[in-house]
Amino acid sequence: MRGMRPVEHAGQAVVITGGTRGIGAGIARAFLRAGAQVLVCGRSAAPGAAGPKSRDGLAVAGGLPVAGGQAAAFAQADVRDPEQAHQLIGTALDLFGRVDVVVSNAGGSPYADAAAASPRLHARIIELNLVAPLHVAQSANAVMQGQSGGGSIIMVGSVSGTRPSPGTAAYGAAKAGLHHLVTSLAVEWGPKVRVNSVVPGFVATETGSEHYGGAAGMAAVSATVPLRRMATPDDVAATCLFLSSPQASYVSGAALMLHGGGEPPAFLAAVQGSV
Repeated sequence: MRGMRPVEHAGQAVVITGGTRGIGAGIARAFLRAGAQVLVCGRSAAPGAAGPKSRDGLAVAGGLPVAGGQAAAFAQADVRDPEQAHQLIGTALDLFGRVDVVVSNAGGSPYADAAAASPRLHARIIELNLVAPLHVAQSANAVMQGQSGGGSIIMVGSVSGTRPSPGTAAYGAAKAGLHHLVTSLAVEWGPKVRVNSVVPGFVATETGSEHYGGAAGMAAVSATVPLRRMATPDDVAATCLFLSSPQASYVSGAALMLHGGGEPPAFLAAVQGSV
């Protein structure tokens, strides 16, 4: 990746939740290109994932994503379940013998009017976007504290947790909590384990066109960003490579904003439209 030396990640054991598509797949490919061993997970079985079982019973198979001729291993796991989150880290230990980097990427939310959404939906959104990363981090920390070199935990947050998030209020609240969680875990788990968050803004993925209303919608949104484009999964991946590298050895408890300059204040458009 841009500015990263592959030797920094060669042989590292990396776990990425939600790593079969979109941002997660981009992160996985970046670590594979950098020479790391990668395990990705998802709630649904990946194509061709009917492989051998780990000691904890999770299916493991070579599968997506692939980069540089190397494929990530796959474990089917719902990390909202603390036992499955624990098993995921156990599977990485079975495969690689250690866990150096964990990227909690799994998350998301459907559009839901907060006034009408069910309590169960709100609870499930918060569980996926806040509680599940804590489950994974707890199990990863238990391993990292006992190994030479410790480890790095990266949480993928969102600008929805830093500004109003109408239509996804529970999601925004969960991401705000995630950003705060990172600061607390960095204090509790240092010096062996560094904990940081990446905070993306608009990201163009294979599902982005549908989310933003097609190509025209994506172009209109991109025009509002100071850098005049959305982020790509590779942009998020490069940030994860940096945060888990020796170049970031003194970075912990940080939230690295990845929003292309942010969202201009709405009053500017209103003022410009009236003059």
